[in-house]
Amino acid sequence: MSSSTDKFSATMRDGLAHLARRLRFAMEEGSIWLDEQRMILLHTAALGALRKELVDTLGMERARGLFMRMGFHSGMRDAELAKKLRPGDSDFGLLEIGPCLHTIEGVVRVTPVKVDIDIAAGIYDGEFLWEDSFEGDVHRQLFGIVDAPACWMQIGYATGYTSALMGRTILYREVECIACGFDHCRIVGKPLEAWEDGAEVLALYQPDPVIETILELQSEVEHLRALQRSTDKPADLVGCSPEFRAAWGLLQRAAGSSVTVLLLGETGVGKERFAQALHGVSARADKPFIAVNCAAIPDELIEAELFGVEKGAFTGAHQSRQGRFERAHGGTLFLDELGELSASAQSKLLRVLQEGEVERVGGTEPRKVDVRLVAATNVDLAEAVKQGTFRKDLYYRLNVYPVTIPPLRERLDDIRLLAERFVARYGARHGKKIVGITDRALAELRRYDWPGNVRELENVIERGVILASNGGPDHLFLPTSAPPAMDTAPRLGVRGTLPELREAAVHGLLDHMAEQQLALGDVETVLMEAAMQRANGNMSQAARLLGITRPQLAYRWKMRGIRG
Repeated sequence: MSSSTDKFSATMRDGLAHLARRLRFAMEEGSIWLDEQRMILLHTAALGALRKELVDTLGMERARGLFMRMGFHSGMRDAELAKKLRPGDSDFGLLEIGPCLHTIEGVVRVTPVKVDIDIAAGIYDGEFLWEDSFEGDVHRQLFGIVDAPACWMQIGYATGYTSALMGRTILYREVECIACGFDHCRIVGKPLEAWEDGAEVLALYQPDPVIETILELQSEVEHLRALQRSTDKPADLVGCSPEFRAAWGLLQRAAGSSVTVLLLGETGVGKERFAQALHGVSARADKPFIAVNCAAIPDELIEAELFGVEKGAFTGAHQSRQGRFERAHGGTLFLDELGELSASAQSKLLRVLQEGEVERVGGTEPRKVDVRLVAATNVDLAEAVKQGTFRKDLYYRLNVYPVTIPPLRERLDDIRLLAERFVARYGARHGKKIVGITDRALAELRRYDWPGNVRELENVIERGVILASNGGPDHLFLPTSAPPAMDTAPRLGVRGTLPELREAAVHGLLDHMAEQQLALGDVETVLMEAAMQRANGNMSQAARLLGITRPQLAYRWKMRGIRG
């Protein structure tokens, strides 16, 4: 062996020990974790059965390509993990993690024969022995001695891993395989252009034309279905859980009519999003969608905002203007926090619903309006009626078609979809290249109760994206369960610690600080800047987000010398 190969062998021994320490069997969770990635143990016989079924169904060559692509994507993902585990490591140190992962996962034992790597210069030439290859052994048991190498998934993994590491296409070929009768397997890896048949091999990593044809046909079928019905779920409404589908199914049934819809549910569940989706699949989709937060408008102005005002009706009314009902004519009016309306506004709203006309403040002429009303509240309106704070007749008029939007804790299957949507949104907004969320982070997201529902999840993901290095949101600040009287929002500055954060999040933050050589003050600065950005420069609001007083934030802002 050359000195470079000896060096690589030495780093592999260290790498195996390092990875073994990061492998954890969480018996109580029914999980196996390798750092932040969830792993599984599978019987090789099960994988063999899958291989045989795919070969019988697709044929040997198409099954080969499918397994190679599976391995390729797995290798690329592990390369990202390697960069995270060993930031700033040598080229040998980064490369050896791939073979170490293959070894520790029980796939194959890897021995380097020749390794020449220089990532910066784009130089790579590698040759390795594979011993005890599970894939070659399974293929030989199924099909006997064959003419062509059969470690398809493993060769795809090596190609994906090294290509992601090098930033250029590195193709591997299996020149010896136990499925062909050899004592061991041998692979050789070179840049694409170094292989005479590189283009032919590379074609195996492209999507199968047969699969593409099936997808095209599926797309055409979906298009035809869309022509027949216009009530498919809008693209911006995210969810797949049974609870989500039940709520959306009720709204779909109301889409073809103009019935008043009452959306019920806890704060933050996304009632306005559902209202927009209902408008989007209704016959009114090409007309205005007007949203009003009744709790955000003072009582003395709410009637003018909803019903309009005539010139001279009161001091400051210098000209006549339309109210929200008139602006929504032909479309949909969404009234959020309906339970906050004053008694006078409730009375006028009832008349609009009954007569289909509004009368502006200071006016005497009724004006016809054609509006589909969608109301929302997190208040128990039936209880408000009993207490005399909400009109009984208005309640019955609104409660024609109630739909309850489930809280996030009851639709756990939607968390992954929502998190991925928020990661993409805030990665673009904050200029971060985020690959995704780790399995461990997703498990933590599913374990939390989410009292603030989708809105809280969105805030948590945005904070994670802000704190993340490029690659993935490593640190998600999740409060633990707390007594009802306790504020469960993530807070800074209380007792000089980060209280009520899950242990994994705390250690993740510490790991990130160590890797990026960040001091505590750097993290505090990032959080203060993010809070000020979220609050649009309002220091009082930013202080509330951080759980400290405005003077405390102003003092720290000044001490850090941050320019706002």
